[in-house]
Amino acid sequence: MTGFIGEPLQAQPVQREALLLTVADAISPATMDYLQRGIKRAEEGGVELLIIELDTPGGLMASTHDLIKSILGSRVPVVTYVSPSGSRAASAGTYILLASHVAAMAAATHLGSATPVQMGGLPSFPSDQSPASPTAPDSSGEAPRNTAPVNTTSGSASAMERKVLEDAVGYIRELAAHHDRNADWAERAVREAANLGAQEALAQNVIDLVAADVGDLLRQLDGRTVELARGETTLSTTDLLVQRVDPDWRTRLLSVITDPNIAYFLLLIGFYGIIFEFANPGSLFPGVIGATCLLLALFAFQILSVNYAGLALIFLGLTFIVAEAFIPSFGVLGIGGIVAFVSGSVILMDGSNQAVSLPTVGGVAAIAAGFLLWVVTRLVSLRRLRPVYGVEHFSEEAARADATFSAADGRYHGHVHMSGERWRAVSDEPVQSGEALRVLAVNGLTVHVAPLAASNRAEP
Repeated sequence: MTGFIGEPLQAQPVQREALLLTVADAISPATMDYLQRGIKRAEEGGVELLIIELDTPGGLMASTHDLIKSILGSRVPVVTYVSPSGSRAASAGTYILLASHVAAMAAATHLGSATPVQMGGLPSFPSDQSPASPTAPDSSGEAPRNTAPVNTTSGSASAMERKVLEDAVGYIRELAAHHDRNADWAERAVREAANLGAQEALAQNVIDLVAADVGDLLRQLDGRTVELARGETTLSTTDLLVQRVDPDWRTRLLSVITDPNIAYFLLLIGFYGIIFEFANPGSLFPGVIGATCLLLALFAFQILSVNYAGLALIFLGLTFIVAEAFIPSFGVLGIGGIVAFVSGSVILMDGSNQAVSLPTVGGVAAIAAGFLLWVVTRLVSLRRLRPVYGVEHFSEEAARADATFSAADGRYHGHVHMSGERWRAVSDEPVQSGEALRVLAVNGLTVHVAPLAASNRAEP
């Protein structure tokens, strides 16, 4: 077959690609979503290699576990590359690095400090022990650097702490051994929060190679055999086109709303927005803002590890607090609502490393308690007010005589103006035109009045 100018047509070679993802923050549900979508895109798009450029202080254990399962089950080789220089793969990052089919680092980077710690603080240990608390990989930013061994047999360490620590040790050893890496050092990274630089890690068989940049990484990967879930494969990285895929708006949005405290506030704003819209139909703004925030909160809770009993208690508590304003119970509904609200807020997140901040819960509960106190005080003051409608209302009203009352049957009869209306009136005392009167009683359409001055004199 020839072209228009008589030259043979040649098939254009298909460009082979590698996908490059970037993680430069703590491992969170948003990070997990971004990397899992990247793995899926690489598998569906026929990409030959997936590179994760990693720089992380740690992250959430639940997100790390889910991500590692995706890496181990990937049909595309996953290379985790700690880069650029000065970066780290601390805590959860160490697990991800050891789980990858190829573990690589740039010069002047480090990994380690994989001891699980509880988000929000470390438990108290005697001075001769390590301050490690095994509940989740460090997501606070800085992993502990103490290299003293953890005394897991000490009475000060709870059974749960020992169980989680041993679970983490077993987990990281299996990840290292799966790719023929140094499982003994991996255990030290958990038990002793040990750290290694790039060259030391390479010398101790913790990682596979040290590369100056992505180009150098590809050159060293060419011809390397890796073990995938479907079997061994040999990498061919010559002339690979590296396509960088940075976090998109979805990932940035998730990173904000999946913060437990942000999701918690979105839930509260959404609930009250809906309530205000129902209380004032047609306001629009409370309803629109409330519905949007509520949907964002529910989406965040779908990703986060949420205790639905806690979520139900929060809604029940908020309902009771709002109901106090409409169904006066003199604090019974309100106090029960605050108790349910605080209890639900505390147990809202299943993981201890995802708990809503206690000062946040306390502050919101204090605001709710202040609102409740205002409602109860307002109700008590309303009970002291005179009626504003009905027959009782008229007994507190002042009237003014239309004209001088005429005497008949031993009483004085005439008409008065009261509440903007003209009424028939009767009095036991003479009444002059325009005189101020006080209403004593109402009998049908006739009011019984008395001169205001006379009634004041009659009062003790």
